[in-house]
Amino acid sequence: VKGTGSTEKERKPVSTFLQLFTWEEVRIRNGRGPSKEQWLVIDRNVYDVSNFSGRHPGGSRVIGHYAGQDATDAFVAFHSDKALVKKYLKSLLIGELAPDQPSFETNKKKSLLEDFRELRCTVEKMGLLNPDSTFFSLIFLHLLVLDAASWLTVWYFGISLVPFIVGMAFFTVAQIQMGWFQHDLGHCSVFRKPKWNHLLQIIVINTLKGLPASWWNHLHNQHHAKPNCFRKDPDLNMHPLLFSLGKTLSVELGKKKKKFMPYNYQHKYFSCEYLRFPIIYLESTWFIWVTQMNHIPMHIDYDKNKDWVSTQLHATCNVNQSLFNDWFTGHLNFQIEHHLFPTMPRHNYWKAAPLVKALCDKHGIEYKSKTLLRAFVDILNSLKESGEYWLEAYLHG
Repeated sequence: VKGTGSTEKERKPVSTFLQLFTWEEVRIRNGRGPSKEQWLVIDRNVYDVSNFSGRHPGGSRVIGHYAGQDATDAFVAFHSDKALVKKYLKSLLIGELAPDQPSFETNKKKSLLEDFRELRCTVEKMGLLNPDSTFFSLIFLHLLVLDAASWLTVWYFGISLVPFIVGMAFFTVAQIQMGWFQHDLGHCSVFRKPKWNHLLQIIVINTLKGLPASWWNHLHNQHHAKPNCFRKDPDLNMHPLLFSLGKTLSVELGKKKKKFMPYNYQHKYFSCEYLRFPIIYLESTWFIWVTQMNHIPMHIDYDKNKDWVSTQLHATCNVNQSLFNDWFTGHLNFQIEHHLFPTMPRHNYWKAAPLVKALCDKHGIEYKSKTLLRAFVDILNSLKESGEYWLEAYLHG
């Protein structure tokens, strides 16, 4: 199999200098035992990241989310500069899987992972992980023009009502487009060298938006590592104080008789919270609805250590492509492709989509794509459904 992982037929020769381990020995080093050890596997090699997690450039928590598990596909997905990260790995290597150990954890579908790794090789050969400098230059230019237009409108026409509203509209659109652009930079998909992505991201998010890049990256990396996994995906931190999310968590909350909010009405107060001040909160409203439409209606649960493909597909869905949808969402309407290949430049998502859909069809995995309006409505429907699960468990569980 071409790609990152080895099959039983193509295992690497066992080194006489490395200790041999079983999957069970790795599994119990999940950071929760008495020793708090954190081991993980990358391409059959076993690494001890217990002391490294605090120095991990992508954040301390994201690497711990794979403690006790096979992190091969996540490692490849997140790191575009393999030569750089392998320097870190050398000092963390403690052994490798014993020859009698399979290359894949027993709870994961070997054929699916092999096909996905073959697909990734195809994606790389097609050049779909290579950024188009012209595309991103135009993206950057258009958000700067929008930002300048907002200030020039107020400066030239004054602060009477109409110019103020027009200027605010320009400013809001500029800010949301800056958000999508810094998202590209955070995933190192604009430049080939990670350092240039990080440098421009700091300029865009720190200077133009007033947010710390490190804070955003550490949270967002966790989201991509374990999307919709409670206690690992920080995007779910609104559960349970504000919302009850998903059937599993809602039933659990109801049986414990927990009621921080009237969750059976959460589909109503989700909308009202942002509609109260539509102009002031326009940008945040835009951002929240776009980012949640791909995840909140999907499966939400504790981490079950599923394979990379299943983890991402069960937690994400797409919104149909159109020029407006691409622009409005910063191409996050292709959330499936973005999650499977987080370093892929957004202008190539549509090229990868047919390949991903074919993989899903082959393995019987649902590839969800819907209209933008349907995606927005499904946020409310899923909140309503979760609230009903909570109420039933709260009253009768």
